[in-house]
Amino acid sequence: MKYDIEKLKSKHKMLKEFEYELKPLDKGYSDRTLYINLSSNEIKEKPVPEEMKEKFIGGKGYGLRLLWDAVNKDTKWDSEENEINIAIGPIGGITNYAGAGKSLVTSISPTTGIPIDSNVGGHFGPYFKFSGFDALEIQGKSENDIIIYINGNEGKIQIFEAPDEETNSHILAEQMTDMFADNEKERQHISTVSAGRGSDHVWIGCLNFSYYDKRRKGLRLKQAGRGGIGTVFRNKKLKAIVVKYSGLKGDTNNPVDQKTIQEKGLKFHKEMITLDDKQCQMRTVGTAHLMEIMNDYDLLPVKNFKFGNHEDSYKIDSSVWTKLMTQGVPDGCWYGCTMSCAHAVDNFIPKTGPYKGEKVLVDGPEYETAAGCGANTAIFDPHAILEMNFYCDTYGLDTISFGTLTAFLMECYEIGVLNKERTGGLDLEWGNWEAALEMLHQMATGEGFGVTAGKGIKFMKKYFVEEFGADPQFINDIGFEGKGLEQSQYQSKESLAQQGGFYMTNKGPQHDEAWLIFMDMVNNQIPTFEDKAEALHYFPMFRTWFGLQGLCKLPWNDVEPENNAETDEPAKVPEHVQNYLDIYEAVTGKSLNKEEMIRQSERVYNFQRVFNLKMGHGKRIDDHPPYRAMGPLTVEEYDSRQERYDTQMKELINIDPEGKTSEEKVKIHREWREDRYEKLLDAVYKRRGWTKDGIPKIEHLKAIGMDLPELIDTVKDHQ
Repeated sequence: MKYDIEKLKSKHKMLKEFEYELKPLDKGYSDRTLYINLSSNEIKEKPVPEEMKEKFIGGKGYGLRLLWDAVNKDTKWDSEENEINIAIGPIGGITNYAGAGKSLVTSISPTTGIPIDSNVGGHFGPYFKFSGFDALEIQGKSENDIIIYINGNEGKIQIFEAPDEETNSHILAEQMTDMFADNEKERQHISTVSAGRGSDHVWIGCLNFSYYDKRRKGLRLKQAGRGGIGTVFRNKKLKAIVVKYSGLKGDTNNPVDQKTIQEKGLKFHKEMITLDDKQCQMRTVGTAHLMEIMNDYDLLPVKNFKFGNHEDSYKIDSSVWTKLMTQGVPDGCWYGCTMSCAHAVDNFIPKTGPYKGEKVLVDGPEYETAAGCGANTAIFDPHAILEMNFYCDTYGLDTISFGTLTAFLMECYEIGVLNKERTGGLDLEWGNWEAALEMLHQMATGEGFGVTAGKGIKFMKKYFVEEFGADPQFINDIGFEGKGLEQSQYQSKESLAQQGGFYMTNKGPQHDEAWLIFMDMVNNQIPTFEDKAEALHYFPMFRTWFGLQGLCKLPWNDVEPENNAETDEPAKVPEHVQNYLDIYEAVTGKSLNKEEMIRQSERVYNFQRVFNLKMGHGKRIDDHPPYRAMGPLTVEEYDSRQERYDTQMKELINIDPEGKTSEEKVKIHREWREDRYEKLLDAVYKRRGWTKDGIPKIEHLKAIGMDLPELIDTVKDHQ
């Protein structure tokens, strides 16, 4: 797309300019945040109180703390006081250890009505941090489309109206880079946050964080995908946030002990080079290496999570993506990441939509996109999946939610809840990629059935019952959402721990808290309720820690030391855990052990749980899955795994299946599985220090050092 930068700039109207003092970081922190109010155009820097630093650490913790102070119990996603907060923790931005470029974004979600946190790679978080701030806090709403420009080289921030810039992210990022980079080398010092035109019309909007790929000489995009933060972004009339920072060095964090960071990083780099091809192949295909593994273990979501494998899955397995992705190019989304998993398909040509026939770059697909937009909708065409991937990204839409809600709609079409009249002509049969893409384009233009679909499964379940007479029980059983967030792409029927790992999360069924399928189902390492509860305490707390620090989770266990299986706790990858403890101390100068690492996370995790209470949710009733996530819902599902389920009935439920109809056996399984889930809730709540209703106990908040008066008052109000 051709555009005239000078002509675009000529339409700008400066609303506010703010200058601040540039200061070096101290042990990974700046100890100040940047507050911008779009209603009043107020810009100010705020000091970070010592208590906030001690209890909330950084990243997700800072974002949630700032958001709590900004909103009240009646705040909605489109309320003026709702915020978008972007923060990166003390370790974030180091360049000697893989995966240290993660930002955490927080807001009140359009689909859930509670705080959402979403992690994202790319360069924005580190560049913003090195520009002088631990967190960016954006509140209020503009009347017209605006751009925020943060010049970390000069200590200057500007807000200006920008009426003519493109909205779709792959073009807007190019325009912003052309506009603010003075030369070719400087292009890699610019990063843009944006949300495409889809976020103007639906609730599943995502944010795109750009970074310049100097080898491809083009812009790449990484997504803060979950919970509709892109929708909040566009509702505030934000077109882009741009940061410029050119002073990156290996020690820009000003750590206490740079040598230790280098030593730990070098050791991990050697592991990656030596072991990756034998283990997860992150450097050749990334997370999409999981496609055939999930299919082989009956864990790949197929036809709205009915099944766990499909005979056509080979058409979209890792071998297909490896051939399509450009190889031999370092694909890290932050400097120094030898895991290099951010793969892309170059020179892709869409067959539909506004960019039909043009060569574009597709970032991905990740496993979640390939499984959700592919197998779960019975679309086994790699070109169609890549086209959905591209358009979701540039329109600013979450591929996980899009895939899961499309699968839900296709089943609703199959059972007669939907038809062409109700979808405005869309033939949503299984595998119809043309209809799926047409619905995606409708989301971007704000037209047709796509607008209804784009409000998410929670909205549609209620709408289909009220408007189309859908069976409320069945529609809830097949609607894969929890707390309003669409589930990510793992078949959890045979893993009770994974059901808890999805639906006991604070924000909804997202896999970044606990991925326990292999520990639970395949390896049987956590057989008892107490074992599962311990895993559902440790792993969500441990994984939360990455979001406090500015780290990616993948380097922790997607490549493991050769002797990891011989350790006492191989699932925890203890050598890598020790790496993180050592790096934390090397950056901050503060010693940290495994117990305090979990305690840091536990404070923020419990804070978020109480935050949910503040917003009217966060109790036991909110932690239940749709039944299909727990077991076979229909005779079709039961019969597809009859031998397995009959054996379970005989050996685990102690009921002889002989002579019983499939309908009877489905009912028996449901009663047993629902009872087990209730027992799991009891065990997990007890381990986490919560009441039977899932509310953190006051004595537990005191024990972990999170007995803040506002939390205690909120808990008391909901007991």
